[in-house]
Amino acid sequence: MTTVETGATTATGPSPVKGWLAVLAVTLGIFSLMTSELLPVGLLTPVGQALDVSQGTAGLMVTVPGLVAAVSAPLVTVATGHIDRRIVLVVLIGLMGAANLASAFATSFTVVLVARFLIGLSVGGFWSIAGGIALRLVPAGHVARATAVIFGGVETASVLGVPSGTLIGDLSGWRTAFAAVGILGLVSLACMLCFMPRVPAGRTVTFSALPQVFRGNAGLRAGIALTFLVITGHFLAYTFVRPILQGDGMADSSIGVLLLTFGVAGICGNFIAGALVTRHLRRCVMGISVVLTAAMAVLALADTGAFSAGAILVLWGLGYGAVPVTFQTWILDAAPDATEAATSLYVSAFNLSIALGALLGGFAVDGIGTTSVLWAGAALTVLSLFVVGGVRRPVPVR
Repeated sequence: MTTVETGATTATGPSPVKGWLAVLAVTLGIFSLMTSELLPVGLLTPVGQALDVSQGTAGLMVTVPGLVAAVSAPLVTVATGHIDRRIVLVVLIGLMGAANLASAFATSFTVVLVARFLIGLSVGGFWSIAGGIALRLVPAGHVARATAVIFGGVETASVLGVPSGTLIGDLSGWRTAFAAVGILGLVSLACMLCFMPRVPAGRTVTFSALPQVFRGNAGLRAGIALTFLVITGHFLAYTFVRPILQGDGMADSSIGVLLLTFGVAGICGNFIAGALVTRHLRRCVMGISVVLTAAMAVLALADTGAFSAGAILVLWGLGYGAVPVTFQTWILDAAPDATEAATSLYVSAFNLSIALGALLGGFAVDGIGTTSVLWAGAALTVLSLFVVGGVRRPVPVR
């Protein structure tokens, strides 16, 4: 449920240079937000030990913001429908920065969870608004590239921001990692104040449009189902990748490097998918399912050393790095005439799946063992193959 942003800001249209500076400021903001949401993935063990909670309970640091973001994606957008979008984005990114700084100084897990709630509020609202703001910032001929850059902030955070934050946490402590992301958010706030023009609110999508679009579009329903299965399966396992690697004998000093390897592979997967997805969308989705399933199953079965663990994480990273651009393309191609409503449903489904994966993984880790999350994650991702095969009509291409 994003705002329908139409029209140029002046008679001659927005300036390309100023517009791209604004796009980059928004991209930095969404990168810092998504890194913030997923940062605990690499820091569960040190945070849990410092604040005296179990690994499964520490996983709530991923569950809480995911749940809140899923709800706030439509709610924040509607509630702020008549407010300048620049002001809304600045307030949301500032809230995220303050919440991360509060986490850095927290002395109890309750304080951390309250901060994570505020981060979820920021993530859902910011992502929904930012997803459709490019056409208000740059000339019409630049909109597609600008939108891709903004969504690249989501992808880069998923595959590179978390490993980098984990490395900072390993070198300087988890509190430093949270503080660094908070400061990054404040830097993006300053950039938006400097480079973004006023973006008056336009016509908003109503709540009633969401069920109408969902019920009337089989391709969109399939895309939401794919998002649920793959993202839930991935985060069910990936949220607990640190204790999984520790259980295989990996030293703490090696885990940050291994996750950074995952991130670099993910960036490669993003570019590979970006080159293929226009012509081979269905095959890209199937390839993602096969690669993620194989990576989790092999990690569960193998007696891994540092080299073999790195190889598996490269495979896993390639698969997950291709997810955001592929699934976003599926959603937009399925509903070319209702992109705002479809994107809002996608944002909600994506974040709800992050939360559900972390929650189910927490129960499995505490009740069964760390390896169980790999098998459960693989079971969900392989089911996406049946969803792709079950779509009776091809996804519309714009």
